[in-house]
Amino acid sequence: MSNMIIAKAVIRELLMPRTAKRIPEPDLIMDDPDKVRAYTRAGREDGVMQALYLFNCQQICSIIKPGDVVVDLGCGPATQLGLVARLNPDIQFIGVDLSEEMLNKASAYLAELNIDNVELRQQDITQLQSFDNNSVDAVMSTVVLHHLPDTQCLENTFAQVKRILKPDAGLYLADFGHLKSDKTIQNFAYQYADQQAELFTLDYLYSLQAAFWPEDFERLYSQHLQSFATFYKTIIFPFMMIIKSPNRREINSHLQEQFNTLYQAMPDNNMKDFNNLARFFQLSGLK
Repeated sequence: MSNMIIAKAVIRELLMPRTAKRIPEPDLIMDDPDKVRAYTRAGREDGVMQALYLFNCQQICSIIKPGDVVVDLGCGPATQLGLVARLNPDIQFIGVDLSEEMLNKASAYLAELNIDNVELRQQDITQLQSFDNNSVDAVMSTVVLHHLPDTQCLENTFAQVKRILKPDAGLYLADFGHLKSDKTIQNFAYQYADQQAELFTLDYLYSLQAAFWPEDFERLYSQHLQSFATFYKTIIFPFMMIIKSPNRREINSHLQEQFNTLYQAMPDNNMKDFNNLARFFQLSGLK
């Protein structure tokens, strides 16, 4: 994300009235093979979302611990899930997604990485019917919740998360926040258009348009998940929102070394994105 895009976004979001509207995703389930391929290819660990994957991974690793059963809501092609599971082989993960096409991609990807601590389930995240009450040690979800069509579905999901979590469980939910200006949304969506498939750029645009308003997200968090976690949003303008529980373990030196290796391997533009994201959240109180 360039400094110019950030500067213009700050001005618009602070000084201009809200003109953008929430537009639900055109497809609730991403099952179209072309869209799935484009999303998977551009969204792998070394793609344009690399910085976000590493940032989320570091945060998730602090709220899970050896022996846990961790559920990933909307795991998609398992890029984020694969990264976290690979770094935590002593934790059992369950990836949940409604798209059969996505789960097929996830299964192939996990097999390619020789990851054997992940189970995949085709399931609606607003119901989670295969999970008993108070049966899960942690729940994670990254940039998925905006796919839900309305706030009632978001509330149902939060209620299900509350139902399946054990007391003192870990929680990490990260998603886009809706921006006030359509121009800012367009600038964010097309900033890497020359580095990725057009379908991925359009998917990012649709995601930003479908993001929930921060006040709705925070209101439903307060009703259902406040006892587990704290709500954060990027300072000045909420292009990202996170619900995160207190840390449940210390990151050991071996894991920190792996984080450092992944960070140093990023190209300069992804490293800049990581630093900006970390800075915006740090200023909002998230370490």
